[in-house]
Amino acid sequence: MGPRARGDRAAEMAIRAEIVAACHEMQRSGLTQGMSGNVSVRCGDIMLITPSAMPYDLLSPGDIVMVSLADGRPVQGAHPPSSEWHFHYDILRQRPEFGAVVHGHPRQCTALAMARRGIPPCHYMIASFGGDDVRCAPYATFGTPDLSAVALDALVGRQACLLANHGMIACGGDLRQAMWRAVELEALAGQYLASLAAGGPVLLTGTEIVAAVERFEGYGR
Repeated sequence: MGPRARGDRAAEMAIRAEIVAACHEMQRSGLTQGMSGNVSVRCGDIMLITPSAMPYDLLSPGDIVMVSLADGRPVQGAHPPSSEWHFHYDILRQRPEFGAVVHGHPRQCTALAMARRGIPPCHYMIASFGGDDVRCAPYATFGTPDLSAVALDALVGRQACLLANHGMIACGGDLRQAMWRAVELEALAGQYLASLAAGGPVLLTGTEIVAAVERFEGYGR
């Protein structure tokens, strides 16, 4: 990859700072803990992604790793990319409408994922993820192409999914939207768990979900 233009470099540095800020917010909000979780953002023909095994409180914009979206190889960075780079790369490659991917292990989403249970149409906010449910992908070992494959399947027609015995993925046109979906997904997971304890939710009908999906067209952008 040749030298990047000044405008491209300025955009890249802004995205690096945005990723670091998002990581700090994920830690503050409980979307992730310790060194778990990762964030990626599309920047032209590269993917900017958090490094592997680095505590968020030590993270700086210079630590963010550049990975080619052409072949998945690191382009620049003092650290290896996140161990979950496979699904970040595959999602951004195969879903051009997405510009950012957020992955974490928040408490409520992870509790459902440990039960290998998706979220049904228990609240109209389910429509903000693209359909009438949020699927839970089958289990696959973390950091592998197998995990990427099951995540992609769970994301067909959706903007978020759970990962069995693992955590969640939320996607968006940009990082702000992906973070918004991550927060909403964790809230919805908590509400669904609480309703199960109260005897189980009354699910919305297909007609009601279609109306909600239509209302969400363009919402949060």
